[in-house]
Amino acid sequence: MKTVIVYKWARDAKDAAVRNDGSVDWRNAKMSPGEDDFAALEAAKAIADGGEIVGLTIGDGDASWVLARGVKQAVSITDAPNLVDNAATAAVIAAAVRKIGDVDIVTIGDSEEYAGVPVALAGLLGWPAVAHVDSASAADGRVRITRKLGKDVQTISLAAPAVVAVSAASPEKKAPGMKEQLMARKRPIGKLTLAEISAGSAEAVASRATRLPETTAARLFGGEPPAAAAQLVDALRGEGVL
Repeated sequence: MKTVIVYKWARDAKDAAVRNDGSVDWRNAKMSPGEDDFAALEAAKAIADGGEIVGLTIGDGDASWVLARGVKQAVSITDAPNLVDNAATAAVIAAAVRKIGDVDIVTIGDSEEYAGVPVALAGLLGWPAVAHVDSASAADGRVRITRKLGKDVQTISLAAPAVVAVSAASPEKKAPGMKEQLMARKRPIGKLTLAEISAGSAEAVASRATRLPETTAARLFGGEPPAAAAQLVDALRGEGVL
């Protein structure tokens, strides 16, 4: 499958400055790799299963990040503004995906700060989306997705095209060394502008309905303190917290 991995598409909120009037100044905030970007890259490699992978970044992010991690081709939308609005960010990414062409799957980090981007991206492309993904792989021409929902592990068989939003279970364990990074920065990067990808407005995204998320009823632990503590530990282990 031809897979696009979207990386360095959001600004680090820690670099934002709050002014005296309460406004937020993002001028010093750079595009940076999100905590879920590496998980999205690992999913892209597994889904592609030896097929073509294209890295896609927007704005002032270092496009060589994905090249240093084994991807052979990267595209950067160089004049994309450092956007905060989820729908506007998704509109730029969607236009870039269309420009790349013949894409089967888009993987993207499931960022808590910009949770609306993956679903808005899917809406603009007219594709289904699956979020909170733990792992993904290719299986019989489809994508096999697993994700944990409470105590249950859900397995989904997904047909292309689709957007897969991946959550990282842990930080990247082995980052590329200086040699790999320097070699990656010497490799060619495809550079496009907003005009070249015909990035349109985000007005095509509209909310049709909302609902409260499914919740699990609260549990009460009683009895003597040692017994209550043991029940709590068992419950946390069942939820995967411990």
